[in-house]
Amino acid sequence: QVQLVESGGGLVQAGGSLRLSCAASGRTFSNYAVGWFRQAPGKDRDLVAAIDWTGGWPYYPDSVKGRFTISRDNAKNMAYLQMSSLEPEDTAVYYCATRNSRWPGGEEYEYPYWGQGTQVTVSS
Repeated sequence: QVQLVESGGGLVQAGGSLRLSCAASGRTFSNYAVGWFRQAPGKDRDLVAAIDWTGGWPYYPDSVKGRFTISRDNAKNMAYLQMSSLEPEDTAVYYCATRNSRWPGGEEYEYPYWGQGTQVTVSS
């Protein structure tokens, strides 16, 4: 079984930055892709960043491209999401997720393992 624990969320003003962390345990974290998703109230859970098992091939949707950076430290079983130039539209619960593949997927259903989420609120 896999356990994922996110941290680093909080309240930030528009234009500010936050770094989210995801601590993994329970299996060999370094063998599998990782994704970060977010869910705003009343909306679907959407992928905002994904990375393969080596830390390569990062993917970002246009909504966050150039502002968010995903990374991982396999030696520490950690993944990160650096967010900058935050906008009120980025307000959501952010989730770390992993899947049973070395390569990232683009859809929520492709990730069977999830953390509990961390709230990010961006004030205008």
